[in-house]
Amino acid sequence: MTTPALPPLWRQREYMLLWTGQVAATLGGSASGIVVPLLVLAMTGSATAAGFASALGIVPYILLSLPVGVLVDRWNRQRVMVVCDIGRALATLSLVVALLLDALTLTQLYTVAVLQGICMVFFNLAEVAALPKVVDKGQLTQAIAQNQAGHSGAAIAGPALGTWLLQVGGQSGGRALPFGVDVLGHLASAWCVWKLRTPLAAAPVDPAAGPRSLRKEMAVGLRWLWQQPLVRRIAGLTCLSNFVMAAVPLLVIVLAKGQGATEAQIGLAFSASGAGGLLGALAGGWFARRFSFGQVIVGTLAVQAAMLPLLAWAPGPWTLGAAFAVLMFCGPVYNVVQLSRRLAMIPDGLQGRVNSAFRFAANVLYPVGAVVCGALAERVGATATALAFAAVMAALALAAASSRVVRLEGLGTPPR
Repeated sequence: MTTPALPPLWRQREYMLLWTGQVAATLGGSASGIVVPLLVLAMTGSATAAGFASALGIVPYILLSLPVGVLVDRWNRQRVMVVCDIGRALATLSLVVALLLDALTLTQLYTVAVLQGICMVFFNLAEVAALPKVVDKGQLTQAIAQNQAGHSGAAIAGPALGTWLLQVGGQSGGRALPFGVDVLGHLASAWCVWKLRTPLAAAPVDPAAGPRSLRKEMAVGLRWLWQQPLVRRIAGLTCLSNFVMAAVPLLVIVLAKGQGATEAQIGLAFSASGAGGLLGALAGGWFARRFSFGQVIVGTLAVQAAMLPLLAWAPGPWTLGAAFAVLMFCGPVYNVVQLSRRLAMIPDGLQGRVNSAFRFAANVLYPVGAVVCGALAERVGATATALAFAAVMAALALAAASSRVVRLEGLGTPPR
């Protein structure tokens, strides 16, 4: 008896609701996200302050990922996502009000970055844990690739839209326009998630297991990750890769500013990176089918290492945008392959805990990368800073190539 063919993802109501909400939220976040460092630079003239603003958004991942992963495995994941989207909309709305009143302060920008980061931790871990319930396991790779494509497509339009709205708005209250788009994007995401019909609660816990302990349940996720050599090594590689990639957006802004680029040109450079990300997401499934896991992981890290010096030596904003686009092409390819493999390996009842442990390990150095980038750019210049991060990424690619468990994973057969 043959198994009936699964309908394409675009015909699956539940997945498309989840995907559409994410695209809307990403579009709004990309439109406002590029404006924040520009506002901080305009207010302070300090690359360090701009890097600090970027870092604050990721700090909650380090502090909260492990306990949030446990809670996501206990709570209704749909309700968690809706509440987080509304929370992000309200936090961003406070920036709109402050800009309209010409009362925005650096402290408020930093506070909103932290609140956004907290909501993002809960939402992302709930969404990742929910995806295997919304999509058949046989379509996980395709779904993750489509998620990456949607994210990248929104990342193309978002920066250009945000900087265009910033210029149209001019001074004072007009600068609130990109943040207004962000508010609408998160409200649209909340509505899409609220309309889901699929039960998203985790598998029930055996009552005979005794009372639940937050500390012990966090340890379960960490222990599972540590006992899987492949997942453990990929977490380490992703951690150091994120340290480098956290620096790239600020590097691009500072390098472009040093070349005399306008805000609109910077927005277009970020849109070019979004286009690279979109192409990478569309190609992620193709790479997963035709190359082994290890070949994709080592190859993407090596290409990123090669692109970072081009950022430093780019003669103008267009070349800078092209190198940025290639860098961002590699990220979705890497993520499609490693995330689909990881989700397929993790039992449903552990999705939140294991993914939170992975996110904790993967992001622990992310805010450090953004802060180090800002500090180095002020002290030694953006070009030397880009070359320093290029050296780190090159060492990382060599480490991946020398790791037997990564290099030989699936060799001879494409990832499942």
